[in-house]
Amino acid sequence: MLLYVLLTVLLLCDVAYACGRAEYRIGDECCPMCGPGNRVYKHCTEYTSTSCVPCVGETFIDQPSGLIECFRCAVCDKGLELKIGKACTPTSNTVCGPLDQHFCTERDRKGSCTRAERRTVCKPGQFIKQNGTASTDTICGDCSDKTFSDGLSTNCKPHRE
Repeated sequence: MLLYVLLTVLLLCDVAYACGRAEYRIGDECCPMCGPGNRVYKHCTEYTSTSCVPCVGETFIDQPSGLIECFRCAVCDKGLELKIGKACTPTSNTVCGPLDQHFCTERDRKGSCTRAERRTVCKPGQFIKQNGTASTDTICGDCSDKTFSDGLSTNCKPHRE
């Protein structure tokens, strides 16, 4: 009797009927998801399957879904010192990287650069201790007494006497 009451409550609450991992719910139907790079054109019915169409233009969807619209691709803002590192495709968003002679200072959770700064330029009397990369700034070191550098070298040279 208790089992019958529990099943009745679950059915009334619509908890007992869950869609599978590759499905999404529309009303009383569990519809097959569209694959990455595609969006739902028409939801499934009792008699038809989901109808999917590709993402077009500057749009994408990177995982199976029941979405009816694709996401807009990210724009790499030159004002934030960014350029396209990897172009958007129907299955992946744009990946931004730093402009030349810049390094990334902030990244989003997927690794795309969201802000960059110009790398440090060593001054005369300093040497390049470590070259900057797309993710690190240049590190400069000071030349010791009786040595010099134009700031473009990886070492200091002794003064002539």
